[in-house]
Amino acid sequence: QVQLVESGGGLVQAGGSLTLSCAASGSIFSIDHMGWYRQAPGTERELVATISSVGATNYADSVKGRFTISRDNAKNTVYLQMSSLKPEDTAVYYCNANIRRNWGQKVRDYWGQGTQVTVSS
Repeated sequence: QVQLVESGGGLVQAGGSLTLSCAASGSIFSIDHMGWYRQAPGTERELVATISSVGATNYADSVKGRFTISRDNAKNTVYLQMSSLKPEDTAVYYCNANIRRNWGQKVRDYWGQGTQVTVSS
């Protein structure tokens, strides 16, 4: 079994910063891409940022220059440093990882339970 556990969400004023963490645990052979997605009330889940196993990153235009994604492969952990936060960044943030549980098995998508980020104006 594989679990993704997020932490670091909370309430912050506009212009402030938060860092989210997501640790993958369980039966893991390898992890390809890891990423963060978010979903605000009444909207669809959207990509925030992704990072490959070798560190190549991709960001949504709305967060470029403000958010930084990174990962620690030894700890199977991905981070999202968020700065210059805006009220429109308010959402539930979900961690995602493409995980291969054993040699020869296909990569599968796993999701965390989500962590709330609220930015007050």
